[in-house]
Amino acid sequence: MPTATEIPSTLHARAVTQQGLVSAGQVLASGISRRVLDRLVANGTWARVCRGVYDTVPSAPRDVDAGRRRVAWSALLAVGPEAVAVGPCALALLGVRGLPVHITPEAAVPGGAFRRDRGDVRVRRFDDGMRTCTVQGARVAEPRWALAQAVPELPRQHALAVLDDVLRRRVLDPRGVDLAHAVARGRRGVEARHDLWEWADARSESPLESFARLACIDGGTRPDTLQLVVRDERGRFVARGDMGWRLPGGRWLIAEIDGRDVHSTPEAVFADRQRQNAMLATGRVELLRFTSRDLPEAMPRAIRAALRTFRT
Repeated sequence: MPTATEIPSTLHARAVTQQGLVSAGQVLASGISRRVLDRLVANGTWARVCRGVYDTVPSAPRDVDAGRRRVAWSALLAVGPEAVAVGPCALALLGVRGLPVHITPEAAVPGGAFRRDRGDVRVRRFDDGMRTCTVQGARVAEPRWALAQAVPELPRQHALAVLDDVLRRRVLDPRGVDLAHAVARGRRGVEARHDLWEWADARSESPLESFARLACIDGGTRPDTLQLVVRDERGRFVARGDMGWRLPGGRWLIAEIDGRDVHSTPEAVFADRQRQNAMLATGRVELLRFTSRDLPEAMPRAIRAALRTFRT
């Protein structure tokens, strides 16, 4: 039985580009027999992911982004060589941030042809006119189509986050997002998402900021601006605040959103404290800090209370 070092180099290289996954067809084409494949799974060297798909490194640690890409690849390999990653799976392979931690494996075949689901893998029937591109060997729906497919079905906060992210990363420009909205019209679920397309904003620098902004909008405290530049009395740049609300006398209420991945190290905490102290020292701002635990209700409630205090 082949060991990891004896696996054909071509199959190993393919697995690397496919998040460690290979299809049964790829395995057999590489010269590994069905009996050897079954033994690799039986002894735990490989793991069966779904029908016809195997993980060649089942114990390898994966971050959240890699985990979503793995889900997308499992769908592509399960459906077959002609498969196209669609919806959230396409967005994951395109590198778009803001998706839920767990996404459903789904793919489509060209021309909107019908195929039965393969276990947990959904085979979608999308428009015959869907355009595709290739990302690291994977065939995926182009960003415009992927957004049109995903936004109507994602939870609201994640839908806004991916819209913000495609603008911030310039995956699409505002015109492209508008065209994606047009493609989405008529899809199930889009009626409850029309407002999100209007609110998409490239200035949101992280999914958490998008989640916080939506919580404020839904809570009746939509911010007046994002990434507010704070200057001192001489007009010199001091810092930038995540979200801002106007107060009387040219002052601002600023909300800072602290994400665990950015603000948890001692160095980051120290830098944040220096930056926020510098903003307060200008005498031009009031500052509130929040984390993901304050969403969706505590943050807008605190903003409303602060605005009542500072605007009277």
